[in-house]
Amino acid sequence: MEKITRKAPREKHPGEDVAKVDGMQKELAVEEKAVLEEKAIIEVLKEVTDVAAEERGIKIVEKEWKPKTELGRKVASGEITNIDEILDNPKPFLEPEIADRLIPNLTHVLICIGQSKGKFGGGKRSIWKQTQKKTKEGNKPKFSTLVVVGNHNGYVGIGLGKAKETVPAREKAIKNAKLNIIKIKFGCGSWACGCGENHTIPFAVSGGCGSVRVTFKPAPKGTGLIVEKELRNLLEMAGIKDVYSKTFGTTNTKLNLLKAGFEALKQLNKMKVQK
Repeated sequence: MEKITRKAPREKHPGEDVAKVDGMQKELAVEEKAVLEEKAIIEVLKEVTDVAAEERGIKIVEKEWKPKTELGRKVASGEITNIDEILDNPKPFLEPEIADRLIPNLTHVLICIGQSKGKFGGGKRSIWKQTQKKTKEGNKPKFSTLVVVGNHNGYVGIGLGKAKETVPAREKAIKNAKLNIIKIKFGCGSWACGCGENHTIPFAVSGGCGSVRVTFKPAPKGTGLIVEKELRNLLEMAGIKDVYSKTFGTTNTKLNLLKAGFEALKQLNKMKVQK
């Protein structure tokens, strides 16, 4: 019988693992640099396109809005020119273009509701919350994100979007946020201030979602927003400058935290200020 000889396993050099980790870090750095360069190129191309269009006298026309509801047709025709006429009506509107048309300077911000995965970037806060479903074909990932829209002057809304890719999820979230816009009442409800200006909320309000409960209280002028970082984005979009806050429950769940804060702001329209 022939003897079967097996080669002894090669001993690893002590520096191989370190070199491998360094190589992976370099690859990640190169990928991040490529993404940033791509974004910069896209912004430059947009600027060049706009300048070239202006020099040639060409107007870049956005896609024309064709309203599908009766309320949308009234807004498009100019019959309704104030968003308060719609928000005071309990019936919701179904077209996000209505908010774009009636609320000037409307902007949005993405909220960190998830965390990044990976050997080197794991645990960092991320605007994308990734989940996946295991099937026979393999893992099917899904992304969700939360968006806050507002004009920094009395109007704010939040919306959650889910999709198989990040960009459609963001667009859905922006659309849902515009459909959930509410009006904020301002005042000077702090006993320590009494300036009479509209820099804070007129009275204390509370809201909850899941195990999380958030309470906002009026603060004197110059106090600032004494709230959690993600809740600060919500209040800044609403235009509130000074407020105290108190939170209860599992506040690490940022999705429930933002929803609880939004429910608290809704109470400003349900309660009447005592003169």
